[in-house]
Amino acid sequence: MTQRVAVWSATHRWTAIGLWALMIVLAASISMFMAPRQATSLDLGVGESGRAAQVAADAGHPDPIVENALITSPTGTLDRHDADAAARELVSRLGALDEVASVADPVTSKDGTAVLVQATMSGTEDTADARVPALQDVVAGVGADHPGLRVEEVGTASIDAQFQDWLGGQLGKATLLSVPLTLVILLVVFGAIVMAGIPVILGLSSVAAGLGLWAAASQLLPDPGTVTDLLVLVGMAVGVDYSLFYLRRFREERRRLGDDRAATVDAISIAAKTAGHSVVVSGLAVTLSMAGLYFAGNATFSAMATGSILVVLVALASSVTVLPAMLALFGRWADRPRVPVLWRMTGGRPRLVPAMLRRVLARPVAATVVSVVGLLALAAPVLGISLANGDVDEFPRTLTTMQAYDRLVAEFPQGAAPDTVVVQVPAGQEDELRAQVKALDADVARHPDVFAGTEAPWFSPDGRTAVLTVDVATAAPSSGGGAGASETANDSVNTLRGTVVPATVGSIEGATADVGGDAASSLDFTANLRHATPIVAVAVLGLTFLVMLVAFRSVAVAGLTVVLNVLSMAASFGVLTLIFQGTWAEGLLGFTSSGHVVSWVPMLLFVVLSGLSLDYHVFVVSRIRENARLGMATREAILDGVTRTAGTITSAAAVMVGVFCLFGVLGFIELKQFGVGLVVGVVLDATVVRLVLLPATMMLARRRLWWPGMRGTRSVVVPELRSADR
Repeated sequence: MTQRVAVWSATHRWTAIGLWALMIVLAASISMFMAPRQATSLDLGVGESGRAAQVAADAGHPDPIVENALITSPTGTLDRHDADAAARELVSRLGALDEVASVADPVTSKDGTAVLVQATMSGTEDTADARVPALQDVVAGVGADHPGLRVEEVGTASIDAQFQDWLGGQLGKATLLSVPLTLVILLVVFGAIVMAGIPVILGLSSVAAGLGLWAAASQLLPDPGTVTDLLVLVGMAVGVDYSLFYLRRFREERRRLGDDRAATVDAISIAAKTAGHSVVVSGLAVTLSMAGLYFAGNATFSAMATGSILVVLVALASSVTVLPAMLALFGRWADRPRVPVLWRMTGGRPRLVPAMLRRVLARPVAATVVSVVGLLALAAPVLGISLANGDVDEFPRTLTTMQAYDRLVAEFPQGAAPDTVVVQVPAGQEDELRAQVKALDADVARHPDVFAGTEAPWFSPDGRTAVLTVDVATAAPSSGGGAGASETANDSVNTLRGTVVPATVGSIEGATADVGGDAASSLDFTANLRHATPIVAVAVLGLTFLVMLVAFRSVAVAGLTVVLNVLSMAASFGVLTLIFQGTWAEGLLGFTSSGHVVSWVPMLLFVVLSGLSLDYHVFVVSRIRENARLGMATREAILDGVTRTAGTITSAAAVMVGVFCLFGVLGFIELKQFGVGLVVGVVLDATVVRLVLLPATMMLARRRLWWPGMRGTRSVVVPELRSADR
């Protein structure tokens, strides 16, 4: 199939290029007409807290968004008269805004060094970011009228708005730098500008089309805020990789066959039937690996899976359709213009890899034991991994809103965000609902070490739904909307769910009683990850086994793929734990350790690395199998296959490491952990696993390596290659 498509594309190059360009333009232009739909907290809710939020929203319960105007002195001594005047102006001017529903009376801190004005915004959460600038303008104007005061605006919406702008700028710079960096690496690989430029063009076009398709898909699966970043990472990685695999095989065959037009088409045909087939298998394997995220049962991971799958499919389609047409079009100019010094470096045969492989294949047991022990040693720290959700406290302090947040918490210490109990009863149970709400209030009072009391309950117009706000006794500080929950906040959730609710509102026949709030959401998200991670891992590994079994018809190859994948992943997680749960690498990588790994990173890292590692694995194993079908003995097939693909694997890994390093140096700890984890995983996979452990274990399994599928030596390449490859 890949060969037929490639030959058609090469002989109808302008038609193929035109159709591909039209597809890319149409897909990319979608984002010009519709922006990706951003997910709200309701979209991302999981477990009991997610149900509580949804029931409350369906019943019409208001969920106000509060922003704060903080008045302090830049010199340390607050002019109370000037501060009171500024506070009155804030109340008046904020209250006049359409974006504000109400403004509370000013509150003075206990030591009299700060005044706080809180404004409740109108509208809903998903449009809060767009309405914040109006409040910020008013606060800035009052500050300008009172130059002796420091007047700042801070809250959940304003922090999120500035953080997203900052993060977008950081990611934009990283993405922009990744293009010239990738081009430089490819110039070193190919020594020619045209050949180096083709993978960059296909990678960028895949990302552009993927972003457009994701804009449409997000209308059904809203973006949690991370999909576009992941899409760029995966799109550039696989787009360049697939092109690189194809181009290296094309160049190898063209050098053997010649550079006339007929030889070029033959080289394209051979590259399609070998490397092109590997690209298709790899692309499908990556797609199925990403699909494992759907088993998490979480809207965040489902959105990530969808965005990644879209860009991988675009990159796959581009590699097997338009790439042959581009090679046929450029023809003899594919290796032009040549970079003088770099060009001379690309023609020699590798020496280090064959020498190392001969030793590995001569002593496969020793090589396997040493490499497995080494990987397990790197994996050991993962046994002590501590997972925690990232929160606002980990945002960079270079943001003005975070500086204001720190001053707000210092002047007005706040407990953890309150818990909410949402109860819905069948029709006719309204009176019992009110009675049990009173019982819950009395029961809460019996736990003064956990709860600080309750607020007046809210009832829906039909009287069937009640929302009760339960204040937590003591907890870590939080911002205007609440940051992370303390241990006391977690205890409050467990007490409500385990004792208070079942004995009161939960005892109503036919009722639903759910506990929500920030602490409950954090606990539920972590619990969902703990439950989903093994399911996702088993699904990904199972799908990987099936894909490799179907592609290579070998139980041994499929089994080795899974085992090597697990070892590589475990070692990557161990290094990640060692780096980010300690403090020794803080100065080196520019971060402050929280003592935790962000809870979502391991699952996503496992899926992405599983997919990307299959690129290398399929490419190497395909070449080894090709040699075996040509009649080579197993040892020679492995030696030749790994040697011939080592340069391509190293080049692809260098591109990935270069791009991922740019994301690993970002100031946001979550993306830094993800980027560093990707770098470590790719390096281990392209070196220890691919150059040592894979050939050693294949050598050990040589008697059953191709069982039960390969029963003869039927060639998978054109017959004239047999003598040359032997």
